[in-house]
Amino acid sequence: MKNILVPVGTSHYAHETLQYAVDFAHEFGSQVYAMEVFNVTAGAGNLVNISKKVNEKSQARLKEIIGMVDSKGVNIKIATFNGDLIDGLKEVNDELGIDLIIISPRSNDIKEGLYLGHCSGRIVKRTDIPTLIVPKGSVFTPFKKILTAFKSGILKSNEILDSLRAIQKKFDAQVNLLMVKTPGYTEEDLQINTNLMDLSSQLTFTENATTYLGIMEHIQAKQPDLLCVFRRKRGIFQNLWEKNTIPKAEFSARIPVLVLSVKKD
Repeated sequence: MKNILVPVGTSHYAHETLQYAVDFAHEFGSQVYAMEVFNVTAGAGNLVNISKKVNEKSQARLKEIIGMVDSKGVNIKIATFNGDLIDGLKEVNDELGIDLIIISPRSNDIKEGLYLGHCSGRIVKRTDIPTLIVPKGSVFTPFKKILTAFKSGILKSNEILDSLRAIQKKFDAQVNLLMVKTPGYTEEDLQINTNLMDLSSQLTFTENATTYLGIMEHIQAKQPDLLCVFRRKRGIFQNLWEKNTIPKAEFSARIPVLVLSVKKD
């Protein structure tokens, strides 16, 4: 895990998320990129000058946030982008190769009913980069118990598990698999990827109306310190991925959540 990206939003607690990322990166010897995206549009004659000024302001803000963090010897670099958030993430990923994005659930506290706000929701839902969602106020500690929950054990690429595999190996974590049978499941869904099985210490089957209900039930029973889920069209969040925000009533977690994207599902 070489490169970790931290999109810095408008939250007053942005330095806490960056500190978490730095502490995490310290364990892996990773490079951290603190990123801010702005969107400047103006007449052709003024665009360059305005963009330059906004970029300078963004860099100054990032430097201020970085100054609030104990770097612990981790190299923190600045990345700025003028344009759409997702376009910026894709460009940085194409240039640097991002192994993990670390974000907080919401960029601000205006809507307390949301688990994922507009920006954080777009990051999780519109990119294929593994994303670690860290609740506000979290202090990094090595993960020891990981609950990996899914409604289908089919994975078309073993690379999907790279982040989970790296975390499990680094911290010698116990990975418990939770297969949630929901109404309409197929026998094919029960065919669990062998590489996923190789990571696990225990496999549990449960039947629930939704995958989320199965997760909440077993979070109480297993007491994990990390929840790992897969984002796919017919996976855990299914309809939730269609919009850019997720209400707490539909999904919420008080522990870090690692979201792995299943491509071409």
